[in-house]
Amino acid sequence: MAHHRVESDLLGTRDVPANALWGIHTLRAIENFPLAGRPVHRGLVHGFGAVKLAAARTNHELGWADEAKFAAIQSACEEMIAGRLDEHVVVDALQGGAGTSTNMNVNEVLANRALQLLGQPLGNYRCVNPHDDINRHQSTNDAYPTTLRVAAINGLRELQRKVIGLMEAFQQKEKEFADVVKIGRTELQDAVLMTLGHEMSAYAEAFSRDRWRIYKCEERLRVVNLGGTAIGTTLGAPRKYVFRVVEHLRQITSLGLARAENLVEATQNADVFIEVSGILRALAGNLLKCSNDLRLLSSGPHAGLGEIRLPPRQAGSSIMPGKVNPVIPEAVAQVAMAVMGHDLMIVQAASAGNLELNQFLPLVADSLLTMLDLLTHACDIFTRQCVSGIVADRAQCLLHVHNSTATLTALVERIGYDKVERLAEHLQQTKGDTTQTLQKFAIEHGWLSAEEFEDLTSPERVTRLGSPDGGNGASPLSPG
Repeated sequence: MAHHRVESDLLGTRDVPANALWGIHTLRAIENFPLAGRPVHRGLVHGFGAVKLAAARTNHELGWADEAKFAAIQSACEEMIAGRLDEHVVVDALQGGAGTSTNMNVNEVLANRALQLLGQPLGNYRCVNPHDDINRHQSTNDAYPTTLRVAAINGLRELQRKVIGLMEAFQQKEKEFADVVKIGRTELQDAVLMTLGHEMSAYAEAFSRDRWRIYKCEERLRVVNLGGTAIGTTLGAPRKYVFRVVEHLRQITSLGLARAENLVEATQNADVFIEVSGILRALAGNLLKCSNDLRLLSSGPHAGLGEIRLPPRQAGSSIMPGKVNPVIPEAVAQVAMAVMGHDLMIVQAASAGNLELNQFLPLVADSLLTMLDLLTHACDIFTRQCVSGIVADRAQCLLHVHNSTATLTALVERIGYDKVERLAEHLQQTKGDTTQTLQKFAIEHGWLSAEEFEDLTSPERVTRLGSPDGGNGASPLSPG
């Protein structure tokens, strides 16, 4: 049995492995682009299956294929959508040619898989042809961008589910820690009292905004240029095909896709990917800030803030016994930094297109779909392996409350500015002596009872919206 089959193209003939579903165009791409060392994103492959199926159904309606050939092509496309042909799309993620290598790899795989289903030998392109049958009435320049949009929308929907889970985890912690009074800090210095629930609610709200942004930015991707062919002028495609093909794609994907009104513009410009990438960068920014905050709040645990305890995930050192590091927030922070780097690549690539086409879409696709994967996985592990298991160290929070200048502001309305200044002096003089608390000093001088101190520093008091109108007989605040 032969180990190779002979295929030909514009540049000549080549031996292709006999059992390969890909052909000569893919072979040349493998040789030309040993760059990233990984194939194109699987989401892009599945999206191509949907685009090729939409084209095949439209062409079949217009009488371009007999029933047997159409049935085989349709089955092959459905297999690609389901991920069963992933291993055969082998071209490198980074490539020249605006994605032509990916498109041709897909065309060859679908043609050869259809040939298998028809009982024909691989490479018998007189029966099913990668160009004339699989790529009919298409160009890489409309198929590839449309596919990227389909893959990105699917990725955004999965990411949205994970962001919702993260938001809900923080909302649960907001309720759980509603009664834990702690020190609020600005510029890493003690500020005023708040609750740990308050702090968790801020993270929940930030991720709620991210969830909404992600939901809305799907609208930016739903307008596709499929049917525009080479540069958006629909050259080589029948009018009926142009009007019908996106409708078929909408039915296949269950996505709210629409054909662009200006197909030339939609083929030429890639700024929509910059916009979507910016939304993902905003999520990365919140993840980085939040993960760093959790690391600070859990620092120590004995010589740091230590106000929360993160779930221990693994031993933290090969030389320091007992050390447990905040590895999940650290990993999430690195994902956020990587996403910001990919965002910059997208801005550069989308801005560097020339005239009627952006030749750097493979970099845009690889970066955008990688960003989606990274953020989806990061939100998932952040939720499951970190946030859901956060525990408040109530004793440490209370100790900070009783020994920090942040508590002083809560006392001013009851005992006045001058007495609070004396408390501040006392705190400075006894710094490090945990037996000499603000509460003890105030009680000894007859300024407050224990009950009054507890009331002024209670969760209800530090979370209320402003002071009650008319005050309660307290001394007025001094200026500043």
